Amino acid sequence: MNSVLQPQIQELIETVHYRPAVSIFLPFKPVMTSKTILSHTIKASIDHVERQLLQDYPSEVAILIMQKLQTLVNNLNYNTYKKSIAIYVSPVFEKVLYLDIEMEHKVVIDETFEIRDLLYNKKLRKNYLVLLLSGTNGKIYLGENNKLTLIVSPPLRPAYTYRNDLAERVSNFSEVSERKKILMEKFLRHTDASLKIIVDAYKLPLFVIGPERVLGHFKKITHQGAHVIEYLTGNYHESPVRELEELLEPLIHNWEKVKQTNLLHKIDAAADKHKLVTGPAEIWKEAMSGKGKLLIVEKNYFVTAEKQNTLQIVPVSSQSYSKFSNIHDAIDDIIEKILLNGGDVEFVDDGMLAEHGGAVLIKQY
Repeated sequence: MNSVLQPQIQELIETVHYRPAVSIFLPFKPVMTSKTILSHTIKASIDHVERQLLQDYPSEVAILIMQKLQTLVNNLNYNTYKKSIAIYVSPVFEKVLYLDIEMEHKVVIDETFEIRDLLYNKKLRKNYLVLLLSGTNGKIYLGENNKLTLIVSPPLRPAYTYRNDLAERVSNFSEVSERKKILMEKFLRHTDASLKIIVDAYKLPLFVIGPERVLGHFKKITHQGAHVIEYLTGNYHESPVRELEELLEPLIHNWEKVKQTNLLHKIDAAADKHKLVTGPAEIWKEAMSGKGKLLIVEKNYFVTAEKQNTLQIVPVSSQSYSKFSNIHDAIDDIIEKILLNGGDVEFVDDGMLAEHGGAVLIKQY
C-alpha cells in the first residue's frame, strides 16, 4: 500500500471504525456445485460491492475494503462440506464463516455488522409431515410449501390385517363395535410406531387429519403428540391430494406461527430430557463448550456489554473482547459460536420465552 496514503487511511479508520461494513451471504456447496459457477456468483457480488463503495465512500476506503475482500475470496475453502458462507469485511475487520444452515444470496453494506442479519437471511423452507387417518388405514405425506408427496416407507398396516390376531379374543363379544374398537386401537398403535420412525428421521412439524372419533383415540395412545402442530377433523382418506393441500393451505400460509409452535414443542421436549439451558450465563457457558444444538431467542432480546460484565458472561481480556470486534452483544457472540459449531438459531416473537427469561439453549444429545 502507498506509504503516503497510509496515515490518511488510518485516520479514516479511527474516525469511522466499522464504516463501511460489508456482509455477503450466499449458498456455498462445493461438493454439489462446480467451482466455476460458485466463482461467477462470488465475482458478481464483489462487483456489486465495488460499485456501491466507490459511489458512497472515499476511494481510499473503498480500495482498502476491496483488497481485503479479494484476499478472503482468493482463500475460500472449496473442500468444505458446509452449505453456505458469510463474508464480513470492514476497514478494521475481516472474517469468513462456513455454515451448516442454508442461506439466500444477499449483499449488505451498512454502518456495522449484525450477526442477526445472517439469521434473517436464512432460506425459508416450509417442510412438514402429514398423517392422514381413517378408522382402518393411514397414510403419511411429506409437505414442501403447499405440495404433498406420499411417503411409501414404512407402510402403514391396514386394520383388517389384525383380524386373525383377535379371532379368539373377540369370539365372546356380542357387540361388533367392540371388536372394531380393538382393531382400530391395535392399528393406531402400529401406526404410531411407524410414525415415530419418520418423525425421528425428518424432525419436522406434524399435522394429523382424521375423523373426530379416530383422532380422539389417536391422541390417547400416541407418543408423538409433542410434534403435532394441529389436529384437523374430517374424513379425507379417499380425498384427492389436492383437497388435502387446500385444507392445509391456510396453516402453511401462516408459517411463522407453525414454526414458533414447533419451537415451543421442542423446548418442552428438551426440558423433559434435561437438555434445556436457561439464563445468559449458563447459555454462554454451554455454547462456548460447543454443546449448543439450537438457540431460541426472542427477536429483541439483548445482553449489553455492561450487563455482560455484571453477569460475568464474557471475561474481559484481550482474547475475548475488542472494540473493533464484529460482536456488539453477548447473544450475538453466542449465536456465532453455535453456528460455527454446526448448531442452529431461531427467533421467536417477544414475550414467547418470558418464563425462560427471553432465551433458551437446547443442548446436543
